[in-house]
Amino acid sequence: MQISYAFCSDAGPVRPHNEDYVGFEQPDDAEERRNRGSVAILADGVGGQDAGEVASQLAVKTALQTYREARAGLPATQLVRMMFDNANLAVYDQGMERRGGDNERRMATTFTVSLFRNNELTIGHVGDCRVYVYQHGVLSRITGDHSYTGVQLKLGLINVQEAQASPLRCVLTRSLGQDPIIRVDFHTVVVNPGDLVVQCSDGLYSFVNEGEIRDVVRKEPLDEACRHLVDLAIRRGGDDNLSIQIVRIESVERRSFYRGVPIYHKVQDNTMGTEPQPGQLLDDRFAITDVISRSGMATIYKATDTKTNRTVALKVPYMQYESDPNFFSRFQREEQIGTQLRHPYILRVDEPDVERSRPYLVMEYLEGQTLGHLMRSVRPLPVSDALKIAGRICEALTYLHEHDVIHRDLKPDNVMICNDGSIRIMDFGIAKVERQRRLTFGGFQPAMGTPDYMAPEQVRGKRGDRRTDLYSLGAILYEMTTGATPYEGATPLVIMNARLTGDPTAPRKHNPQITPQVEEIILHAMARDPSDRYATAKEMKEEMDLPDQVKVTGRADHLIAPAAWKGGWHSSRMLTLGIALPVLIFAVLWLISHLQWHP
Repeated sequence: MQISYAFCSDAGPVRPHNEDYVGFEQPDDAEERRNRGSVAILADGVGGQDAGEVASQLAVKTALQTYREARAGLPATQLVRMMFDNANLAVYDQGMERRGGDNERRMATTFTVSLFRNNELTIGHVGDCRVYVYQHGVLSRITGDHSYTGVQLKLGLINVQEAQASPLRCVLTRSLGQDPIIRVDFHTVVVNPGDLVVQCSDGLYSFVNEGEIRDVVRKEPLDEACRHLVDLAIRRGGDDNLSIQIVRIESVERRSFYRGVPIYHKVQDNTMGTEPQPGQLLDDRFAITDVISRSGMATIYKATDTKTNRTVALKVPYMQYESDPNFFSRFQREEQIGTQLRHPYILRVDEPDVERSRPYLVMEYLEGQTLGHLMRSVRPLPVSDALKIAGRICEALTYLHEHDVIHRDLKPDNVMICNDGSIRIMDFGIAKVERQRRLTFGGFQPAMGTPDYMAPEQVRGKRGDRRTDLYSLGAILYEMTTGATPYEGATPLVIMNARLTGDPTAPRKHNPQITPQVEEIILHAMARDPSDRYATAKEMKEEMDLPDQVKVTGRADHLIAPAAWKGGWHSSRMLTLGIALPVLIFAVLWLISHLQWHP
């Protein structure tokens, strides 16, 4: 198995030491990789014990030494077991020596090992770090938490939101170094080329939800994805060490035996099925040269249109989704919207004069970086630059809204800053076309992704209108100028609750260089009541073009602090029902209509 690897480990803004420790090793020799495999290890030293950083480092280094010295070809589970046993005894013995035999206070650490061999991932796990596997567009959690809150969850005593905010989430029921004998959870997962494996500490996943992890790792290069997720957790108030490892499966071999002799067969990319590959010619016209990115349901390829000799981007859905009527309807809508829009700040989608053998979009090829990437690199942006960028986005929104299109998913990662200085608004997957009610309903989804840019009406599950886009732009402008998101919270539900019950902190409290007039613009766009926002994007742009002439009405003096999230079942239930009820009503209406047309 050949894999790519990246990691990020950060002490965080609160802890004086980083008690997390990571390890990775992949043999250069192909035969060695076949017999031994590659290994990624994550340990999180227990802060309540002495020398957590010593325990985590000792455990990882001992396990790696065991890995190197073990007999080649040892069964994967047996090898991982040996790594755990040796690491556990090393930490246990060291702890006994440091404490002079005092059994009440010993070193301890969580410990998670992922061994990659042939076409299998073998996981050994103790503690509350987590392993996720991304396959077929789905991020699945593999490991369970050996923590007291984990027990409470299993017993139904608390819900997920309460567990994430509980001070008992750091109390472990199982860790390395507690006893001379360790109980280990083992998991085996069959993997294919293109799959991703994410290994992270509780300091990260307590502040970043699984949907966000999925969206980041599937779109960004491995090293950038690691840094992005760590920074996101820190922005949301992460108070612990933060570590993450991401592994991408590049190629695998399935092992079989003939008369006792192992035979290795290279496995094709089952995740992609019979998907196009670089070097192929699609429909005798598009020469595919590279893979730009992979999302949950499609791959973006760089290609050359051999008819026009123009470089294009192809968005090709995975084969397994082509037979899904709901996905296919959404994909058709994205093409219909894209081909009708022609604006220099909106991603262009073309309709080629070719008989397509399968669904795909032909789009203009862009070089640059997303606004999200820029904002993570420079925090905050100069206020004048932020206004210019937001003004260009306003131009694009004005065009969209004049053509009855509401984007509904406007966020920094959906805005491309091109190398030529222009911008592009991208991703119309959940866009709403006001004059095409049926089409819009067919792709309706509840807004349960990243909550930082959602309008309050989206949190409530409503469809939204053009003022919804203006709220999202206001939230983007807020973050560009302050370096902070409008609402902070330990979980997405906490952030969503804050958006419903209160206003953001006044921007000038984050950044005094923001003028009262610019603060007025931001808060005007982010009014909780849509009727209190700008009526049009054009109106908002006019004020951003001449900020010194904006009349300050004192919005910053009348902000209401969000109500504290109680974390109880009642609060969680009410917010969840508020989001889910419109979806349930639509499902019932669709079913009735479907039965009427299909007696």
